[in-house]
Amino acid sequence: MTRCRLCGSATLASVVDLGATPPCESFLAADQLDEPEPAYPLHLRVCTDCWLAQIPPLITPEETFKEYAYFSSYSTSWVEHARTFVADAVQRVGLGADGSDAFVVEVASNDGYLLKHVVDRGIRCLGIEPSVNVGAAAREAGVPTLTEFLSPETGSAVRAEHGPADLVVANNVYAHIPDVVGFTQGLRALVADDGWVSIEVQHLLTLIEENQYDTIYHEHFQYYTVASAIRALASGGLALVDVELLPTHGGSIRLWARPAEVAGEPSRRVADVLDREKAAGLQELSGYAEFSARVAKVRRDLLRFLVEAAERGETVVGYGAPGKGNTLLNHCGIRPDLLAYTVDRNPYKHGRFTPGTRIPILPPEQIAADKPDYVLVLPWNLRAELTEQLSFVHEWGGRLVFPIPELSIVEVKR
Repeated sequence: MTRCRLCGSATLASVVDLGATPPCESFLAADQLDEPEPAYPLHLRVCTDCWLAQIPPLITPEETFKEYAYFSSYSTSWVEHARTFVADAVQRVGLGADGSDAFVVEVASNDGYLLKHVVDRGIRCLGIEPSVNVGAAAREAGVPTLTEFLSPETGSAVRAEHGPADLVVANNVYAHIPDVVGFTQGLRALVADDGWVSIEVQHLLTLIEENQYDTIYHEHFQYYTVASAIRALASGGLALVDVELLPTHGGSIRLWARPAEVAGEPSRRVADVLDREKAAGLQELSGYAEFSARVAKVRRDLLRFLVEAAERGETVVGYGAPGKGNTLLNHCGIRPDLLAYTVDRNPYKHGRFTPGTRIPILPPEQIAADKPDYVLVLPWNLRAELTEQLSFVHEWGGRLVFPIPELSIVEVKR
């Protein structure tokens, strides 16, 4: 990487180098285990002009998202998060309040987990989802879905066919596109001239503060502060008017934007978060200086625990096979001798193996059958939900292990 993808600056500074890993969602079938597996550098840098944190675009979205292993509906808490968002957004934007034909578009709509709540309210909507398999699942669930990547051309075509959108939702996608400017222009093409755009994306502030380095992977091309998001939105003619701090994904920001011509002054919350980011040093190199050392400690602590458990003859298995888990497993060099297997609720992953580390992925019922001593929870961001789901490991004295932000071993109680 020689230039910033947002502002074109050549002044990029290293934040953390995680070596080389396979794409995090490239799960292996059994007949692929003897085949070569490509790996790509995973090196996070920050632009010292616009402060957008980013990794090189070594793989394309087309390689990742045409056939995708992640289905949002398998997370109970995430579906509830979407339901609450829709209820609040209907009130905030006033969708259909005046009897008009309101229209909502979600970009990267996955399996319809969010828009199904819009459909239930009788509001006209459309999902734009590039993955063929999850888009098909959305249509089966009754959510109108277009199989496309968003571009300025796609946005204009949707607007011409369906009319401008009163609300455009882009949750957990703004980090997934290397062409930040083109994607933002696509959002502007979709939204009505007096409409709203809502974007949820992980907050770089919590990523740095909470050692959440496993959310760095090849699907995520950039990592936003509110300051860098303001600049990214402006590249497409949008202006930030409000921001919410969310607990999702370990700490996210919900950006409320409007066309620049009607946006007006941003809320006090925008200024407050900008002040927090500045106080954390995220607009100077000092804010990033210790991150690499703290990442290395997470790796050492987890490996020490796994090695010592193996030497005591204790069994450790995993729960979940998320993308973030594959960054962690590969960075730590964890193999089946230290983690016998992991389980996942998504049947798509059953019988497959984690990329790079070749750890088997089994159905969740395997944990109760085997009664392991420890369960390493890889989607640590769902800690409350999964602690409840895994409460049954208390029956044989099993314990849960959370690797991020620091190693935590928890005795589960009913």
